[in-house]
Amino acid sequence: MERVLGVILGGGQGSRLFPLTKYRSKPAVPIAGKYRLIDIPISNCLHAGVQKIYVLTQFNSASLNRHIYRTYRFDAFSGGFVEILAAEQTQENAGWYQGTADAVRQQLRHLTTNRVDQHLILSGDHLYRMDYRTFVAEHRRRKADVSIAVKPVSRDAAPGLGILKVDGDGRIVDFREKPQTDAELEDLRTKPEPGGDAQAVYLASMGIYVFEAGVMERILRADNREDFGKHIIPHAIRSLRVYSYPFGGYWEDIGTIRAFYEANLALTDPDPQFVFYEPLAPIYTRPRYLAGAKLDGCRLRRSIVGDGSDIRDTEIDRSVIGIRSRVGPGVRISNTVMMGMDFYETPEEMARNRAQGAPNLGIGQGCVIENTIIDKNARIGRGVLIQNLAGAQEVETAHYTIRDGIVVIPKNAVIPAGTVI
Repeated sequence: MERVLGVILGGGQGSRLFPLTKYRSKPAVPIAGKYRLIDIPISNCLHAGVQKIYVLTQFNSASLNRHIYRTYRFDAFSGGFVEILAAEQTQENAGWYQGTADAVRQQLRHLTTNRVDQHLILSGDHLYRMDYRTFVAEHRRRKADVSIAVKPVSRDAAPGLGILKVDGDGRIVDFREKPQTDAELEDLRTKPEPGGDAQAVYLASMGIYVFEAGVMERILRADNREDFGKHIIPHAIRSLRVYSYPFGGYWEDIGTIRAFYEANLALTDPDPQFVFYEPLAPIYTRPRYLAGAKLDGCRLRRSIVGDGSDIRDTEIDRSVIGIRSRVGPGVRISNTVMMGMDFYETPEEMARNRAQGAPNLGIGQGCVIENTIIDKNARIGRGVLIQNLAGAQEVETAHYTIRDGIVVIPKNAVIPAGTVI
């Protein structure tokens, strides 16, 4: 695997995850109380022995840069690195990345300086655990030019994904990005996997590719179109050896507010489909050296509480509470993702808040919060009710957003005491 280069795509503006992407790129969005999405593909790479990794970004990349710099360091003798490649103006191109393939094309001069045999192209906003060693070994065994990780999905999920069809040897013979018509879908239908979900009759691209290094460079220099799924892959299957690699484990594209919310809450299940800690393959993140969470008089059910939190006399049900969270007495929280805080307030700062009538960081006394995402460093005053009892689906205000019925409190937001949402 030392001859494999990892390339993680940071994505565009992340409009479907807004306002979580207002101040950060998609891979920098926190998940599971203490991690960031970028930790998933990087950890998968490290466990597979892929130690040369580039992350391609262009929007709101400061917090991602900081997280990677503080987290992923290699000794001087390993030859490994995790490096950010941000969009930049050059003599050849003065524009932003226009798509996944264009992002890689614009950075070819950096990628090709590494003497490797394969490029492993990954997304920065997926939740899954995969052993890339098996993927690359299968790619090499078949002498493939390109290999694509695929997952069986149902009819309902197929129109939102790239769907492909394979022959008896696993070679891809057809690929269509987000097919919409019944005729297209019927043409792409396959037999379900033996012992698998009988409804999963379509093979979806996971956006995870292995390219032979020389093949990828040749394709991208010859074809100026922007996207792997829409343009490069459909063209490649007509002239190259492009194979599928079936994946049967848990995989979730964290591309929308609903997907982010449900993926977080699913982690609180008694036996979740995705587990962040595996003895032989944990997900890495930045060590923060925080004390353990302090809970006093609390009642918790199916919840995760991050390090450094201070929670008193609170009921928490099926929720994820992030690092350094502060929750006052008499609070009820259910079906909520609270990302926590980047720092602690000092006693002097809290005294200044009282003098100005402003809430402290965290959740004040007597609040009721349901079906909500609370981004970092939010200040929620006493007696606030966040329940969306009216069932609003899409709302945009200065202090909060509702997406798909889920209330989102943005980063650094201030919700005055007594507010009802």
